[in-house]
Amino acid sequence: MVEPLPGSGPPLKVLHVLRAPLGGLFRHVLDLAREQVRRGHRVGLIADRTTGGEAADRLLAEIAPHLALGMTRIPMHRNPHPSDAAVFMAVRETIRRTQPHVVHGHGSKGGAYARLSALMPSASKTVRAYTPHGGSLNHRPGSPISRVYMQAERLMARQTDLLLFESSFIAGRFRQMVGEPPHLFKIVHNGVAESEFVPLAPRADAAEILYVGELRAVKGIDTLLDAIAVAGHRLGAPPRAMLVGSGPDRAKLEDHARRLGLAAHVSFAGPMPARRAFALGRLLVVPSRAESLPYIVLEAAAARVPMIATRVGGIPEIFGPYRDRLLPPDDVGGLADRLVATLTQPLAERTAQARQLAEFVHDGFSVDRMVESVIGAYREALSRKAGRSVPASSQIAVSSSPGGPT
Repeated sequence: MVEPLPGSGPPLKVLHVLRAPLGGLFRHVLDLAREQVRRGHRVGLIADRTTGGEAADRLLAEIAPHLALGMTRIPMHRNPHPSDAAVFMAVRETIRRTQPHVVHGHGSKGGAYARLSALMPSASKTVRAYTPHGGSLNHRPGSPISRVYMQAERLMARQTDLLLFESSFIAGRFRQMVGEPPHLFKIVHNGVAESEFVPLAPRADAAEILYVGELRAVKGIDTLLDAIAVAGHRLGAPPRAMLVGSGPDRAKLEDHARRLGLAAHVSFAGPMPARRAFALGRLLVVPSRAESLPYIVLEAAAARVPMIATRVGGIPEIFGPYRDRLLPPDDVGGLADRLVATLTQPLAERTAQARQLAEFVHDGFSVDRMVESVIGAYREALSRKAGRSVPASSQIAVSSSPGGPT
């Protein structure tokens, strides 16, 4: 851990609750926990113990000695399950033992466990904070599963003292699908560290196209494979692609690549740190159908990796003045056109575009700003809960990025 920073108020006790220690949500929680500890706060974590693999085990082992409120790992299921009762009991016991000022739930499942703590008789002074990270808000509006989850969200919103949205998009989605937040809410964009703004060069044997993320339908990887096949006809041969990550749809995607005649041109690598993965490709493609505010886009922008991405979720907020570069999701022809144009583009032009995006992200998406905004929101929610007055203007959602919409 780095040297502690001076605090701007009395230390807080913060308990973070999440399900899967994977992906951007996990990075967000780790960044918050590390930086909150660095600022003198007492922090704890509760997470699933069946997902994440060796990478999650290693990262959690590194931070565990610095968690004054401890770490609890217990099996959790993605969807509602009878074992949820045992998880809730574990969360309740941890809250009873540690008496945190704030219980901060992340994602749909972590948010449910954290907010159900309001049922505890001793929890009246504890702030329940919730960051959706997309989650159930990414289900198709009006679908049966969406209706069930949105009704649950409406019920739990009454027990939510603080809503922290990663993007203006997700805040709008919440208003549309759940309703106006009944209590305090803020928009606080994810951030990356200063050390990540170091340009990365691809390896000599790097593939032309790179994907980094979960192998799930919502990520639109099938659209990318279809577009590679179309682009291959125009280029004379399919460009090589490296898909980095893990997920439930790997076998389906491998079959899809074979059916397209791309088996020899598409490689699948397991999960690895983003900056290590960036060296494996020359052009990152983010073909997602839905997102909140994806870290992979922030990390790639910071590393000046040339990128093609879709116009979904909070990605336009990351691109800011360059959002016209984004593509609609599920557009095979449009993506194939962009692949051909970018792969045949002069390297100097591709590099200049990556530098422009890096400069915009550097100015608006920092870890320090994210953490300070979250801690400030905790303190405001605690003041409200204690009945102390706060400025009326604090009810307005604010963005941590000067370029994104609010």
